[in-house]
Amino acid sequence: MAVSYKGSYTVKPVEPTWTGPLSLSEWDQIGTITHVPTIYFYQPPFQNRLIRDTIIRTLKDSLSCALVHFYPLAGRLRWIGQGRLELVCNAAGVQFIEAESQRKLDSFGDFSPSSEYEYLIPCVDYTVPIQELPLLLVQVTMFQCGGISLSFTISHAVVDGQSALHFISEWARIARGEPLAVSPFLDRKLLRAGDAPALSRPLLDHNEFNHPPLLIGQTNNIEERKKKTTVAMIKLTKSQVDKLKNMATNDGKSLNSTGRPYSRYETVTAHIWRCACKARGHKPEQPTALGVCVDSRSRMQPPLPPGYFGNATLDVIAVSSSGEVISRPLGYAASKIRKAIMTVSDEYVRSGIEFLKRQPDLTKFQDLHALGGDDGPFYGNPNIGVVSWLTLPMYGLDFGWGREVYMGPGTHDFDGDSLILPSHDDDDDGSLVVALCLQVSHMEAFKNHFYQDII
Repeated sequence: MAVSYKGSYTVKPVEPTWTGPLSLSEWDQIGTITHVPTIYFYQPPFQNRLIRDTIIRTLKDSLSCALVHFYPLAGRLRWIGQGRLELVCNAAGVQFIEAESQRKLDSFGDFSPSSEYEYLIPCVDYTVPIQELPLLLVQVTMFQCGGISLSFTISHAVVDGQSALHFISEWARIARGEPLAVSPFLDRKLLRAGDAPALSRPLLDHNEFNHPPLLIGQTNNIEERKKKTTVAMIKLTKSQVDKLKNMATNDGKSLNSTGRPYSRYETVTAHIWRCACKARGHKPEQPTALGVCVDSRSRMQPPLPPGYFGNATLDVIAVSSSGEVISRPLGYAASKIRKAIMTVSDEYVRSGIEFLKRQPDLTKFQDLHALGGDDGPFYGNPNIGVVSWLTLPMYGLDFGWGREVYMGPGTHDFDGDSLILPSHDDDDDGSLVVALCLQVSHMEAFKNHFYQDII
């Protein structure tokens, strides 16, 4: 797709902000520490040059104002040894890119992520030293039809999805001339950022920090990482979701110790896990792990303050054999997922922090794939990770010209990386979308199992 880049600017806070080093929590420094993209599309009419210039000016001015409140995003990361990072608040600014394309919005069809998104989303050059990389990159692309796309690429070492969307929504409020709804809570000391380990504290078992299973007969996952992947947006109607929930709940009553019906997330994630095992053609004895991302904000005692700005999510894992996931009722996989989620308590979170603080080096807990490394966690074959965006305030982002016509994840090319989102077509109708990345050789089989197994 032809995209012409009209300008790249550094946007800094409009007012002086606090400067100095800010300690990151252990949760900030593990898992994905690179940038995560999202993209929004807005309908015409924005053909008029004056309107377009006003949009660009409004976005840049309001971003500059938003960075006064969210000033860590205008800083830079730096390595401080032992695989650990520190955030330097220095108001160095964020990157803002202006671009144009002769494409029309209707040529994108249902907006499913494709290789063309690479031209609409800022590219992060990880050959540049990390202390020089912006933590936030923004790109506005104007299309011939008058539509626009607005994309964000935000460092996951600084914020999780909840915090990223908090920032974006407050930026939009400022663009509309409104005050902040919730100020960011910037003190990460609540998660013991910068504190020394307390060696006397006993630790719980944390299987999530073990390396996920490998394919039988392999000693590493390097070859699996090299295989070509593809992304699909797979839709589930409310009726299909309800059928899956009934299957999981009715067939797995003996496994459900809580008595509560399985949630949409537990059910659909169990279904994804089972279909992935089938599509990948595993041997029955093949070990497989499912990574579950849990938000700890409300699970802490006391809960983290509203607007906590940072990473407060952690991964826990459910482990089984592919044979059991496939052959046993759907409720079996759902029960494994629920058990993993229920382990996340205040004590568990604090124990996990303590475990990481005692590690001599955090590198092995970081996914360095985008940085050129082959070590670290990997939820590719035979494993999978499923992140829920079901409760995140993703939709309705209005900078003063109405809400988007589509919002979704940007390009992601990690085998086994998946998201569950509410359908954008009708926020309240109960339908869902699974954004899934798998190896090309497995995707069609996955799609077939995904729908054929819903009875």
